[in-house]
Amino acid sequence: MSKVIAIANQKGGVGKSTTSINLSSCLAELNKRVLVIDMDPQGNTTSGLGIDKNRLEKSVYEVLIEEETIDDCIQKDIFRNLDVLPANVSLSGAEIELIDSDNRSYVLDSKIRKIEDNYDYIIIDCPPSLSILTVNALTTANSVIVPIQCEFYALEGISQLMKTIELVKERLNPTLSIEGVVFTMYDSRTNLSAQVVANVKANLNEKIYETVIPRNVRLAESPSHGLPINYYDKKSAGAIGYQQLAKEVVECNE
Repeated sequence: MSKVIAIANQKGGVGKSTTSINLSSCLAELNKRVLVIDMDPQGNTTSGLGIDKNRLEKSVYEVLIEEETIDDCIQKDIFRNLDVLPANVSLSGAEIELIDSDNRSYVLDSKIRKIEDNYDYIIIDCPPSLSILTVNALTTANSVIVPIQCEFYALEGISQLMKTIELVKERLNPTLSIEGVVFTMYDSRTNLSAQVVANVKANLNEKIYETVIPRNVRLAESPSHGLPINYYDKKSAGAIGYQQLAKEVVECNE
């Protein structure tokens, strides 16, 4: 049975897609069989893994509205041990399509149960909003990883996210938990990054990963080449960071 992890933060620009892409790829590098699901209509995880989101014929949207089976929409072995259920802007239409569905919060969950035994980890990239897409991701997931950018407003929105997770746990998914918090875009040259880390640790009563993802040019470049960082520049600080995070995630789940 696979571990299903949602990557979520209601604040945009904190590294959700970057974490989804690179954590998935580094877990696959550890010989784990991984499926990454793009639940963001922006499709950044899809394009960051080298898939042309503008030419998709089958995506997570078709799965949610039940036009296609999930197995037919998964793109297999995009990288070694890594499959992708892609997304593009058409996914935004799922909000309207699902509005009259009695089971609208559990559509993704019902589809995932059919293929979950094929994987060790299923990583879901959530949109930066509380929408039916995010709710579907949280009802499907066993746990949530929260990326927090090392900037002045780092804690903004986190309390709301925690309330959302508690609400989903209370009403829809009683087994949901916080897998951990990971700091992204850490700049060791500034005092601000260190202050943000100290502030979050003092105010957030959740597991915080020891691994900190640095601000890194190669990490920023890799999506434009359609490559995870461990393929684009294996020796970069960004690759080393996500490889360490993947090891932490595996250690916590074994």
